[in-house]
Amino acid sequence: MLAMILAAAIAAAPVEVRKAEGLIRIDAQLDEPAWQNATPVPVAYEWYPSDNIAAPVETEALVTYDERHLYVAFRARDPKPALIRARHHERDGGGDDDVVGFYVDPFNDDKLAYQFRVNPLGVQIDAINSDVEGSEDFSWDAIWDSAGRLTPDGYVVEIAVPLQQLRIPSQAGAQTWGFLAVREWPRDVSHRLRSVQTDQNRDCLVCQFQELHGLETRASGRGVEITPTVTGTDDDSFDAGVSARWAITPGTSLQATLNPDFSQVEADAAQLDVNTRFALFFPEKRPFFSEGADYFETRLPLVFTRTIADPAAGAKVTGKSGPHLYGALFARDEITNLLVPSDQSSFVTTVPGKSTSAFTRYRRELGKSATIGGLLSSRRGDDYDNTVLAADSYYRMTESDSLRMQLAGSRTTYPDAFADAFAQPHGAFEGHALSASYNHADKNWTWSAQYEELSPEFRADSGFVNQVGVRYGEAGIERRLRGGPDRWFRNLYLFMSADSTRHYDGDWTEWGMDIGATYQGPRQSEINVAIAPNQEYFAGTTYHNMRGSAFGSMQLSRDVAAALFIRGGEAIDFNNEQQAQFLEITPSADVNVGRHVTAALAYAYQKFETTDGARIFDVHLPQARLLWHFNRRAYVRTIVQYQQVEFPDAEERELLTQLLFSYRLNAQTVFLAGYSDDYEGERDLTRTERAVFVKLGYAFLF
Repeated sequence: MLAMILAAAIAAAPVEVRKAEGLIRIDAQLDEPAWQNATPVPVAYEWYPSDNIAAPVETEALVTYDERHLYVAFRARDPKPALIRARHHERDGGGDDDVVGFYVDPFNDDKLAYQFRVNPLGVQIDAINSDVEGSEDFSWDAIWDSAGRLTPDGYVVEIAVPLQQLRIPSQAGAQTWGFLAVREWPRDVSHRLRSVQTDQNRDCLVCQFQELHGLETRASGRGVEITPTVTGTDDDSFDAGVSARWAITPGTSLQATLNPDFSQVEADAAQLDVNTRFALFFPEKRPFFSEGADYFETRLPLVFTRTIADPAAGAKVTGKSGPHLYGALFARDEITNLLVPSDQSSFVTTVPGKSTSAFTRYRRELGKSATIGGLLSSRRGDDYDNTVLAADSYYRMTESDSLRMQLAGSRTTYPDAFADAFAQPHGAFEGHALSASYNHADKNWTWSAQYEELSPEFRADSGFVNQVGVRYGEAGIERRLRGGPDRWFRNLYLFMSADSTRHYDGDWTEWGMDIGATYQGPRQSEINVAIAPNQEYFAGTTYHNMRGSAFGSMQLSRDVAAALFIRGGEAIDFNNEQQAQFLEITPSADVNVGRHVTAALAYAYQKFETTDGARIFDVHLPQARLLWHFNRRAYVRTIVQYQQVEFPDAEERELLTQLLFSYRLNAQTVFLAGYSDDYEGERDLTRTERAVFVKLGYAFLF
């Protein structure tokens, strides 16, 4: 407690923000009278790789507001403007460029913040940061305006965030928000700058913001956002839908959607899926589900909205009032996909019929250092239902130590035919899950421990629980050694972790270790090496395996970055239930040509052999992603993903190609036109699916 008091005493001094006098145009000129009276916030400290030294470049943020917007502008000066990295990118891209931005915590409760970043050409990046879950979610997309302009001595950025895009307190009069201004200055190393000194003995981000006083505003207007969409496909069909969002209060919003277009225009990154026991995870990218997803995030992954595969309609309410956070989501799905877990494997399948999914969430803040909460999820269909009830808590014991816990119980009923087909229990059955974790982080040391147990009957069909019937424990420790520009390293990390998994009834044990080091040096270089001895159990046999891995990356020039990952050693051939040797090599590169062309190239190779050298399989997985940006709103993109699996007596091949034109005025107003082909085959590829589509969506704000 004393440490918390002292930390609060040395926190950055609060600043008074003044209301804008007159209109502001978002054009990166900063020539309006309102900017002359804006509150200056210098970005004066480098917190990485150095520890709170004076910033190596000058950056000033300007903050003001009116009844409808929060305005923030940046003057980012640079001693060598020719080295500024500024390229056109897709939205939420460009993280390797020069970037300025800010975080705001409207409730000033040290729990959650909205993040807005912009590169020198105005490309937008936004996210939500949660100190409670220790997460940073870039799937959140708000509607806001930005502009950037290169200057002879650096660049200027101007940002306007509509207040109705944020959840803010409903109180009248002056408000106090948490605020942090930042700059990323990537050169020989990536310098990270902040407007406050960062106490790296405090294991939190939002809790270290400075305070903005004097915001006498509430979200104005009706706070209504309506986005109709029309989608056409190559079979001459057109589909119309609509989504709407209403800010019921400044802190609470209601969303609804009818006949939504949830077509996936962004191809999921291909992953090696040969010789895997558990289903692969792919992140949610659909706007209706990603907005407000942080409200349903808990220690156990009990809510995974990609299980809602083909919704006909949906509704969601999320909000915060004082110390109370709440959310509810309902969706009617035309099909019922679910993940079937066990102790040694999992797979995705379908229950016949439609289903209705519902989630409700409540969390209560107990001061600035603790929360308690609950989650209820329900999924019901014909002769099928799954209900999960969970309770969770978070407690920041000291500035460096935190504890998170969650307990969940489930009740499930599967149709008899489904239970017979997949060896599941008949009738209603119940299970439970427990998760507890402890984390410590200071400027030199990080250590953690966690424990999970999931009974064999536990099911979270609306989540992503890949394994049940196990008890799992893990502990790890890491030491950070600080270098400097005059030493052979910038940072050096030494780490070790160990984990153990037991069958729920204690019949068998798996364990593993990771021992390694990470080097960070010039040219933003990083090298990681590790060894991993382990014992694994599969199909009645215990295997003792030793593996090693190495990863290296470097910024070869301002426009080219390269990386290489190598892993190999002993493994299990799950298909043939035998010991194997494996090697995995994945080179990759990101290439920029001028300000308009970007490319991402990767090649994943994996081979498995028996202990006497006979081939089990080889996998080749090249991927290429090429974009031509006309400006920050429009681009043409092509994606090619190819996979070839070679067995001793057979081959399997898959090819995906996609061409897309995109014009995006903001996060919801978009025009898309695209074409994609899927091919499969053994020796010769045969087209299995073709898609041609056009989509138009326009967001009306009231």
